[in-house]
Amino acid sequence: MSRKVLIVGGGSAGWITAAYLARQLSADLPGGIDLTLIESPDIDPIGVGEGTFPSIVNTLSRIGLDESVLFREADATYKQGVSFVNWIRGSDNYYHLFQPANKPNGLDLLPYWLLGEAGDVPWSSVASVQSRIVEACKAPKQFAPEGSTRSLAYAYHFDAAAFAGVLRRHATTMGVKHISDTVVDVQVSEDGAIHCVHTEKNGPMDADLYIDCTGFAARLIGKALGMPFTSCRHQLFTDRAVVIQQPYADLQKPIPSCTYATACKAGWIWDIGLRSRRGVGYVYSSSHTSDEDAIKQLKTYFGLVGASLEPRQIKFEAGYRKVQWHKNCVAIGLSAGFMEPLEATGLGLVESAAQTLAALFPWAGPLEMAAHQFNKKMARRYDNLVDFIKLHYCLSQRRDSEFWIDNCDPRSIPDSLQERLESWRYRTPDVIDIDYGHDTFIEGNWRQVLYGMGFRTDLSARRGAYRYHEAARKAFNDIARQADYAMSILPSHRDLIEDTVRRGSDPAKRNAVIAENN
Repeated sequence: MSRKVLIVGGGSAGWITAAYLARQLSADLPGGIDLTLIESPDIDPIGVGEGTFPSIVNTLSRIGLDESVLFREADATYKQGVSFVNWIRGSDNYYHLFQPANKPNGLDLLPYWLLGEAGDVPWSSVASVQSRIVEACKAPKQFAPEGSTRSLAYAYHFDAAAFAGVLRRHATTMGVKHISDTVVDVQVSEDGAIHCVHTEKNGPMDADLYIDCTGFAARLIGKALGMPFTSCRHQLFTDRAVVIQQPYADLQKPIPSCTYATACKAGWIWDIGLRSRRGVGYVYSSSHTSDEDAIKQLKTYFGLVGASLEPRQIKFEAGYRKVQWHKNCVAIGLSAGFMEPLEATGLGLVESAAQTLAALFPWAGPLEMAAHQFNKKMARRYDNLVDFIKLHYCLSQRRDSEFWIDNCDPRSIPDSLQERLESWRYRTPDVIDIDYGHDTFIEGNWRQVLYGMGFRTDLSARRGAYRYHEAARKAFNDIARQADYAMSILPSHRDLIEDTVRRGSDPAKRNAVIAENN
């Protein structure tokens, strides 16, 4: 019986896992799990994962955390997608938006866009209203004092360290025991399972199930149990990031509701607007540029040339452990793996792992079957993500540096992705291409990146088989009118955030929202 659970490591990964398991497995009830999280006061979390994917909205709802707390305590803003700048030829941009493409009355508009029925306009601008909303720095929903749920799809940007603090405070109200201590040793039994962990202050601590959230160190799954790491370095080249955080000079300026990802000669720069500051980081390949040149590039982008401010540097390697659950130890977060941060997949993978663990949690019986299923599901999710992230790079027409030339080399493109692309030369991505049990991104996401990057699908052979041209033209016009209406009713991004913070500060309203979520 696996009722006693010990999470080693905090940060966003540890505390999302703790909060999710506490709520789903009833850590606050006598018949639920006994859940403890131990985190070291001497180890700082990475703390730069400021972007999320829309799944985070449902995750926070499931654990009963009102989003107004994020805006008030974690400097949060809304995120409606990503604006990719200079990825195609070096002087361009396209959007990957969260709002699904419209299929009015079941009619798929993409073939008709490819056949020219919407004119010479980007797919993202006719697929939904959201591109205009993002360009105008509008919010994804209206002012809603009574808690209206109607909105465009969105996720969040937030201060990662502050977010972990929000989750910590929330999780401890749901039965999670929090211990501030440092693990100094991991004792392994003769059968290869973890016997206990030894801590500086509390001595040995044992559990039925251990969850490794120790980040890149992978103290349990890697160092103690020796589960190997599979590198994706030959496909995803970026391996370092330098980061600068800067307060706004003017707190009244509009806040973007998307992440900006600007392609450079050896990688790309993220630009995220929080409520009180910007977070900017250059993700690059150390094989294609030096650390010094990377810092110079970042300062040039930020307008800080010659400034004494030194960016923080982070080293990483894209890849994952194919065995993330071994014996009585489960790795979640960076200890399990890391895909470069292009589509903010880090916390999404944590959410997936926590949800999968909750569903497979071994209340009774052996661990082997649950571990087998967990490993199979998570490995496939990582594999599928490699394809999606590589898509952004391999379709580029840039040839101004070795970085882009190498990314377009077929030898660096997974066979599975090459097969997809070959198939999509004569048909559009559809539900048959998606593994809904293991894919983070569905066909609408693939379509936005694929056609945003300038890929063309040749439908000429089947042009005569499309019979709804007039209906498609009408639908495109309807979407344009809907965008006009949305522009007229949606508030500015900053105004909605400030209003949300004010309402969230009202104890009566805040408690009512929390009670509703529970």
